[in-house]
Amino acid sequence: MKRAFLITLISGLTSMSNAQALKAPSFEEVISLQSVSNAVISPDGNHVVFESQSVDWKENRYDRELWLSKNGATPFQLTNNLNHSSNHPKWSPDGQWIAFLSKRGEKTQLQVIRLVGGESFQITNTENNIFDFEWSPDGKKIAFLQSEDKSKEEKKRKEKYGGFAVEDAEYSLNQIWITDFNPSRLNEMPLPEQIKDSVYTRKLKPKLLLDSVNFSVNSFKWSPNGKKLAIEHQPNPLRNTFFKADISIYDIASKSYEILVNNMSYDGLVDWSPDGRSILYQTSLNDSTSNYYLNGKLFRINVDGSDNQQLAKDFDEDLFRLQWNKNGIFALSWQKTVRQMIRIDPKKGNATILSNGLERVWNFSFSKDGKKLAYTGVNDDDLTEVYVGGYPLNVPKPLTQSTRQIQHWLVAKSEVISWESEDGTAIEGVLHKPQNYDPNKKYPLMVIIHGGPTGISTPGATPSYVYPMLQWLNKGALILRPNYRGSAGYGEKFRSLNVKNLGVGDSWDVLSGVKYLEDKGIIDGDKVASMGWSQGGYISAFLTTNSKKFKAISVGAGISNWMTYYVNTDIHPFTRQYLKATPWSDKKVYEKTSPMTNINSASTPTLIQHGEFDKRVPPANAYELFQGLQDVGVDTKLIIYKGFGHGINKPKERLAAMWHNWQWFGKYIWNEKIEIPTK
Repeated sequence: MKRAFLITLISGLTSMSNAQALKAPSFEEVISLQSVSNAVISPDGNHVVFESQSVDWKENRYDRELWLSKNGATPFQLTNNLNHSSNHPKWSPDGQWIAFLSKRGEKTQLQVIRLVGGESFQITNTENNIFDFEWSPDGKKIAFLQSEDKSKEEKKRKEKYGGFAVEDAEYSLNQIWITDFNPSRLNEMPLPEQIKDSVYTRKLKPKLLLDSVNFSVNSFKWSPNGKKLAIEHQPNPLRNTFFKADISIYDIASKSYEILVNNMSYDGLVDWSPDGRSILYQTSLNDSTSNYYLNGKLFRINVDGSDNQQLAKDFDEDLFRLQWNKNGIFALSWQKTVRQMIRIDPKKGNATILSNGLERVWNFSFSKDGKKLAYTGVNDDDLTEVYVGGYPLNVPKPLTQSTRQIQHWLVAKSEVISWESEDGTAIEGVLHKPQNYDPNKKYPLMVIIHGGPTGISTPGATPSYVYPMLQWLNKGALILRPNYRGSAGYGEKFRSLNVKNLGVGDSWDVLSGVKYLEDKGIIDGDKVASMGWSQGGYISAFLTTNSKKFKAISVGAGISNWMTYYVNTDIHPFTRQYLKATPWSDKKVYEKTSPMTNINSASTPTLIQHGEFDKRVPPANAYELFQGLQDVGVDTKLIIYKGFGHGINKPKERLAAMWHNWQWFGKYIWNEKIEIPTK
């Protein structure tokens, strides 16, 4: 009995000691976490290259560089661009070279580096930035995409007429170019600053394919034998023209192309079949009125136009990152808060969910023989790691140790909860708790709403962005991140529930989640806050003017008036699809779903955060809400982040936005006066 008590006592003291050793991280430490992504396995399956992101506080940027693991060994850094990132790695077919994109001079260009090591070589010198590329199957050529060069014409016009632009009528088409790859001549390659005078670049100047065509290329794939290219293209590169994307087959020898798939709406290229006889594509067929929220459809078609058949008909979610190899067609898909690999039978079309022990797989890459894989993935209590495994799927082996960064941190404890919304719809959400959570205590609640609306919130050890989530947890709060109607992972019908009901149904889901926790007796109903970015910012704005439940709200890049939004955004079809109208055809639905409609009822102190050059949700929405709240006497503050679009993607401004939220909610939830430090 005494011995059992002694063991229990020692165990308890050890737990207390371990708890005392854990630290609450600072804002800067959370922002500075290194992350890994885009793992690509070598053709022979022995090596893995991936991207690693770190923070350069001095230059105020996120830096991506390539890392390499050889034969399963500890990864090492492969590239080091002091001023810009290196990304998008792709192995040569023989596995001896890694090509990637990096800006070493004036433009982003193709670089190659040997597997055995050494310096990288720049192998292109084009007038514009290169943004995608593919090795030919024999490794002797690389095809790439860049926009056409109109700099001379634009310069002449500006010299004569000054600066102006015609909306939706001025653009540069994206074009396919091909450059030769000759390893024996790479040593002739000069440094980037010398490359303009190089004999090498004049002799090996890339060649333009498909000159004088009236379309813009989105993506392409070499056929397995290298004799053809499958090309996805649309009339111009403007964002909303994706509805008119088609797929063509280009024949290298004859220098001609034929359209293969041209449905009335979007047709997107995925991959070739391993035998080169078929094309895999995703499509909206003739639907241009609901494809923002309905499932895309998957088809295969022979290159001669025959045997066009739909696959995965009964699979009720969108498919991402599709690949076709001899083992079948593989993809990723959300299944509620889990992201799994999916296998689709190319002949029968049935889809099967696969599992490799990871709760969320972000990307995967097969070796040439289809027997080995590299992944990036994450479990609830970890950070994203790079893994390797085999096929059929087994438990993968980690190559990286990113999670070690947080082994001494006080991080989030996460669980998925569910509740019933006002109209009876079942809603899930992620509830984050502090490490020292006490079920007998009532906590302040911070509601953080994801964007999209087809985004999703998932469990995680270090949730952040511009919201200091770990710091709030460690201060003594709970965090609820609801997957409101419209979220990904719950099927097509669920994603359609906020059509003509934006804001209204979404707010039901948020408020019912708050009530659920309040009824359980674990939150202080008088200390509840809400915030979110983009669609999450819109829902928070809707709650500002339609609810009295919250002590304070933060609206990040949120819509305040759908009419203002509709005439200013760069994605007009989004509004027409969700509201099923224009402002001129159905004014009532725009009023019903706009936060500004009930501005006279607003009483919640509201912080507004917005990027200066946001085209997705233009800043007019922020100014309208700000002025309206001022006019009705509600405490409000508007912060414009200079030089940013729809997201805050630099560390210093992200730090500032964190502090602004910390200060705002500190005042209204904890009654604290917080000064933002200047040192």
